[in-house]
Amino acid sequence: MNTMLKIENLHAAVGEKEILRGIDLEIKAGEVHAIMGPNGAGKSTLAATLAGRDNITVTDGTIRFEGEDLVPMSPEERSWKGIFLGFQYPVEIPGLTNANFMKAAVNEHRKQRGLGPVSAVEFLRMMKEKMALVEMDSSFSSRAVNAGFSGGEKKRNEVFQMAMLDPKLAILDESDSGLDVDALRIVGTGVDKLRRPDNATILITHYQRLLDYIVPDYIHVLYKGRIVMTGDKDLAREIEERGYDWIINAL
Repeated sequence: MNTMLKIENLHAAVGEKEILRGIDLEIKAGEVHAIMGPNGAGKSTLAATLAGRDNITVTDGTIRFEGEDLVPMSPEERSWKGIFLGFQYPVEIPGLTNANFMKAAVNEHRKQRGLGPVSAVEFLRMMKEKMALVEMDSSFSSRAVNAGFSGGEKKRNEVFQMAMLDPKLAILDESDSGLDVDALRIVGTGVDKLRRPDNATILITHYQRLLDYIVPDYIHVLYKGRIVMTGDKDLAREIEERGYDWIINAL
């Protein structure tokens, strides 16, 4: 399998505070990696750094995506390259419908690949197919983006957006946060259905329960800005039973 993302000795700061303190991570096409760790470990900062948030400064190390240096790229350029970030707290955009938002996003991605705008018929077919994936009613297409949505509906809408954009690398920041059992199943199975040999996923989560639906190839435990342990899916179950103290105490 080809290496899709390679992170070496990554250090990053928010303002004057260093959050990431030497991350090394390699992700190949077809793989799912879960990032776990206690609050304040740097999980969301890692996701935001990969997406290019402008409040984060990379102070050392490299991030290469399909061989290209990501660090100087804007968030838009990273998206055009095929990187998608699912937010922990999806933003509401009053006055802009889901359909218009997604049509603009899809057409911008097509433009960057030298393609013309998607036809109205094809776009409606795509929307219907991808909304069914996350069990969203068609009425959501005419509603403002995330406005008045429940927590579960916002997370399902994120997976719908991911399905429409079809990224090479999806970074999902606590997509299970605040979900009830049914919403968790819908989000988890939706993401799993999008898994292919030519894409990859990073799941950032506190809990093992999401990993019942999306079985990861690797689980990495992040603590104080470093990956301190890597294992397979059984590591998540052990964390669920024992917490993080046994890992932290062994350092």
